[in-house]
Amino acid sequence: MLNRRSLLLATLGLALVQPALARNAAPSLMLADVYRPGMSLADYWVSEKYDGVRGYWDGKQLWTRGGEPVAAPAWFIASLPKQPLDGELWAGRGRFSHAVSTARSQTPNDVAWREMRFMVFDMPAQPGDFTARLAALRKLLPITDAPWVVLVPQERATTHAELQALLDKTVKMGGEGLMLHRGSSLYRGERNNDLLKVKPYDDAEARVVGHMTGKGRNSHRLGALVVETPEGKRFKLGSGLTDAERENPPAIGAWVTYRFNGTNASGLPRFARFMRVREDAPHS
Repeated sequence: MLNRRSLLLATLGLALVQPALARNAAPSLMLADVYRPGMSLADYWVSEKYDGVRGYWDGKQLWTRGGEPVAAPAWFIASLPKQPLDGELWAGRGRFSHAVSTARSQTPNDVAWREMRFMVFDMPAQPGDFTARLAALRKLLPITDAPWVVLVPQERATTHAELQALLDKTVKMGGEGLMLHRGSSLYRGERNNDLLKVKPYDDAEARVVGHMTGKGRNSHRLGALVVETPEGKRFKLGSGLTDAERENPPAIGAWVTYRFNGTNASGLPRFARFMRVREDAPHS
């Protein structure tokens, strides 16, 4: 039975929109935990961690991790399959800003998109474990008409020493780190240790909940961000900010990435340093 508001909207000829069908509902993606030395590497595949914008192809439309539609040029997606694909919209090592600005622009820039790649690492709707899904991906990719859609190279992980050597080599070449994907894992839209990130430092995301005015040379601009972790812990994040970021700080509600060196007894990060605004993270 229609309520009073629904009747009014119907009378005015306005469409009724159900919240559950909102277009910006974030896709349910598999998220990575953090690898620690000593964890078993049995049954894991290893690949490079590409520093770009998480891209989810649902068979018709590209989406960010946060549920925002990606306005890619028609030629970029024309040859993509009808099966869902999970990957990273990537512009190359050290070009995170280009990837973000290109993927988030609602007016696609052909020149900018020509420098983009869709680095595909999984097929969320494909039956079977990751090793089986990888075999299916290797049959699907590459696509002759879309060389910018790239299958992420995967190799078997072995010992921690060899993993560390591969990490060092990747970082020296400008890479961000590595990813470990358990071969026997089913695709689950949650954070778990079936998927692990391997980096030379710890990093995490937090939401900006406040701005603190600085002192001295920063007395008339941002001194530190007040951020809140997904677990509800709050702390100040002042190190790592550029002068430009202090003049024009990340907005309240924005998600930022920070790096740190372990945690203290209360669970707060030690030596936290701002890295950047995480444009493709979910927003509240």
